[in-house]
Amino acid sequence: MRLVIAAVGRLKAGPERELLARYLERANASGKALALAPIDVIEVPESAAQTAAKRKADEAKALLATLPEKTKLIVLDERGKNIPSEDFAGKLARFRDDGAACTALLIGGADGLDESLRKKADLVVAYGAATFPHQVIRILLTEQIYRATTILSGHPYHRGG
Repeated sequence: MRLVIAAVGRLKAGPERELLARYLERANASGKALALAPIDVIEVPESAAQTAAKRKADEAKALLATLPEKTKLIVLDERGKNIPSEDFAGKLARFRDDGAACTALLIGGADGLDESLRKKADLVVAYGAATFPHQVIRILLTEQIYRATTILSGHPYHRGG
């Protein structure tokens, strides 16, 4: 199953991009044997619309346009569920086992994601109540995908906690 991290905005060169690349490389390598690869990152530009509602609507349309039909959607949103890494791994495995060809993990722009995406989502996930920069969320999400592959393969990287 192909995994896509689809995000609003660009991640500039620097330590964040390097760390993201490191986790992507690890996750792609460990995910191959589990049919959880390739993992791609797609970036869409931030909308220049005048209102937050219009920006979110434009960005939602742009995000969805990058994905194949029937893609499973995992939306990152502060109102989502805080789920343990094991449950996240299990959800990815279930999507794969149910025959999904692609699962996309969506990260919104500065205004967040449009309500239409939350309504379409198969899972809405939060990383706590705090707000994080989008660069950091990409890294955290990619690390969690890598962690999911280690959980599913029984690798000692994930030791619980």
